[in-house]
Amino acid sequence: MRVIGTAGHVDHGKSKLVEALTGIDPDRLKEEKEREMTIDLGFAWLTLPSGQTVSIVDVPGHEDFIKNMLAGVGGIDAALFVVAADEGVMPQTKEHLAILDLLQVKGGVVALTKVDLVEDEEWLELVTAEVAEEIEGTTLAGARIIPVSVKTGEGLPALLEELDRLMTMVAPKMDIGRPRLPIDRVFTIAGFGTVVTGTLIDGRFHVGQEVEILPEGLKARIRGLQTHKESIETAIPGSRVAINLAGVSTDELQRGDVVTIPGWLSPTRVIDVRLQLLSDAPKPLRHNVAVELFTGSAQVMAKTRLLDSEAIAPGGTGWVQLRLAEPIAVVKEDRFIVRQPSPPLTIGGGGIVDPHPRRHRRFRPEVIARLETLARGKPEEIILQALERGGPQRVRELIRDSGLPEEAAEVALDELIAGSQALLLGGEHVISAAGWAELLGRIAALLRQYHQQSPLRVGMPREELKSRLRLSPRLFNEAIARAAAEGRVVEAEATLRLPEHEVRFSPEQQSRVNKLLAAIARSPYAPPSVADCQAMVGAEVLEALIEQGRLVKVSDSVLFSAEAYEEMVGQVVACLKEEGSITVAQVRDMFGASRKYALALMEHLDERRVTKRVGDERVLR
Repeated sequence: MRVIGTAGHVDHGKSKLVEALTGIDPDRLKEEKEREMTIDLGFAWLTLPSGQTVSIVDVPGHEDFIKNMLAGVGGIDAALFVVAADEGVMPQTKEHLAILDLLQVKGGVVALTKVDLVEDEEWLELVTAEVAEEIEGTTLAGARIIPVSVKTGEGLPALLEELDRLMTMVAPKMDIGRPRLPIDRVFTIAGFGTVVTGTLIDGRFHVGQEVEILPEGLKARIRGLQTHKESIETAIPGSRVAINLAGVSTDELQRGDVVTIPGWLSPTRVIDVRLQLLSDAPKPLRHNVAVELFTGSAQVMAKTRLLDSEAIAPGGTGWVQLRLAEPIAVVKEDRFIVRQPSPPLTIGGGGIVDPHPRRHRRFRPEVIARLETLARGKPEEIILQALERGGPQRVRELIRDSGLPEEAAEVALDELIAGSQALLLGGEHVISAAGWAELLGRIAALLRQYHQQSPLRVGMPREELKSRLRLSPRLFNEAIARAAAEGRVVEAEATLRLPEHEVRFSPEQQSRVNKLLAAIARSPYAPPSVADCQAMVGAEVLEALIEQGRLVKVSDSVLFSAEAYEEMVGQVVACLKEEGSITVAQVRDMFGASRKYALALMEHLDERRVTKRVGDERVLR
């Protein structure tokens, strides 16, 4: 499905030409008929000689209604550019042509209307030459100029043939599975409810489908679909579509909203753009000035933040960050127009390079280099830029936010991984090679700092490292697992350490340790209390012995050597397997220890879920 949009100066015969071609009067408003002037968007459709059906969006030509014109030309495939033969090129002729050029509308045909009013052949040749000169250097350069008359029918068959030829040359709109419909009309139909219209891009809609309306985030369901007043089950990219929405009212919606599927498109209030200032702009565009932004069917005020210059001269281009007064829903490569608010005038436009940028410092070479890559880079360069800017990312979110078709983004990411420029963390996250090196550096620095501050600790608690890195639990676990697999860290239960870290006691500390271990060995089942052990070697050294597994602390006051602990647990479990149950008194007698030690051991085994207390006895779990 293709969409043709009209363009041209007021009263040059756009609507009459559309009616002559289609049999449909696009002027639907009472005021339009009374004033004989198009005020808002009009719509019609046409079957071309080849049998192909196309939609036509008729836009107002008067300078007072340029904003309405801009809401209609964003999704067109080709332009029907109208110039009256009796008047020639006029102010809005030039402004509409500039808009088509800035929006990069690739195809078009010029209809030289009202030729029945021109009797002088030389005048007609002069106007034709003027139009040809005007479109030279624009996206309509070389477009065929066809003299036509609505009254006599002259040139209409030739115009239809040329439109038919153009439509065969226009590439169909891509279907990347992310349907977007910028709303250009909102109204109610009795018995049906809320209806919106627009040009569908990037995907398909189906009857019964759940949708989201942005930027408000409203949820709705498609009750019905129409194209050219015919009900359809599925709307395809590039078609003019009317959507009957259930779950929302007309007063909740407005022109500029976007109907899409939930979960992939996020509104934004900041965009990075490549902005071209028209050569006939009245003055340079400077930093921090207010402009009106038009993209899709949306209109919003914005402040300019020039990133690579103090001002953009007429005819020049520059990198600009636009800070928006209200959120809009856009994606990378969407085209836009900017106008000065007063006096109202189109001054430039361009393409969106990053719909969700950070705030940049001005005049930074690395910022400009990144924008250049985003604007002209290959898919793998765009993916890599996103990775290097954002750190570890979920694979599905990276692909979603890249602005690339899903298949192209997946292929680009696979190539980066194969070339070791990116790597997977588990199966959910991905990070650039440079980002991984930086993350490993942070992990190593934090562990090294911890080892220096606590040299007698086996390692840093996992939870503490996760908190310091400020990573989500899943991402942290995936990163540590890869770091351990690469031999960069060593995991030990709930701690992490660098491979080269070892706990080393000073000679004096080692001497105290030897004395403590000897004292425990002399009475393995009734060793000195925790407090006594701390008094002998110090709390830090005692904690190190416990972390090393040489001592086992079973309660706040009782610990055993690792050997004695294993022996005692082994004997208790063997007795339970043979006898079925055991009491604290039996454990006390088994090891010739006091009740304090026996009770501490059994409560410890209860906590480890080795045993379970039943009355005064313990049984195996």
